[in-house]
Amino acid sequence: MGTMPENILNNIVESLAESIPKQDAAALFQEENPHSAAPLYNRLLNRQKTVHHVLGGGKSADVLLWRNKKISGSVLAGATAIWVLFEWLNYHFLTLLFIALVLVMLAQFVWSSASGFFSRSSSQVPRLKLPEELFVNVGMVVGSEVNKALGFLQDVALSRDLKQFLVVVASLWAAAIIGSWCNFLTVLYVGFVAVHTLPVLYERYEDQVDSFACQLLGQFRNHYQKLDAGIFSKIAEAKLNAKKHE
Repeated sequence: MGTMPENILNNIVESLAESIPKQDAAALFQEENPHSAAPLYNRLLNRQKTVHHVLGGGKSADVLLWRNKKISGSVLAGATAIWVLFEWLNYHFLTLLFIALVLVMLAQFVWSSASGFFSRSSSQVPRLKLPEELFVNVGMVVGSEVNKALGFLQDVALSRDLKQFLVVVASLWAAAIIGSWCNFLTVLYVGFVAVHTLPVLYERYEDQVDSFACQLLGQFRNHYQKLDAGIFSKIAEAKLNAKKHE
């Protein structure tokens, strides 16, 4: 009797073999035009438009692609400052929040106390108030993005596309390993930096990245074909023979 990990692996392989038709598995990584590297990579990413358009266009895409270097640099510098405060200087969110509130109150107190010297009324002291729409919009955006992510994961699980399924599972597994190395804030910061650097680097070196990715996908396709011929086919034949004997 095999060990528990072996039994789990066998169950996964059997489920994949049952869920993927033979003709689909053979054509899973079939290239339509092996002499065109960039179009193949674009098809694999379901991308036939510019990187700017894929990122949603508008100001957010401009920031991610560094169309305005001052704004993009300021956003990245602000995120870095927050990460340094919390991670390197060991500040806590509540500590910074209360210190900021104390500074605001102190500034208002000094302004109000000195208003008599400048013949100004206390009503002219600026008051801080956050709009309620801000919290509503933030909640709606966060909820919408979470639902999109959950919908994407479920679509991948139900699409019977083994290539996409394995890529997503490997990405989640890598994220889980990275999360075990560092805390949640560091993971967020690394992801934020990646989002603000990888798109612009890909846009600048798109041809080189596409060519390299096609080479990796070609190697992965060869390994999958060997796996399909060596394991999936034998599993399918064994199940077919077992059904005949029954």
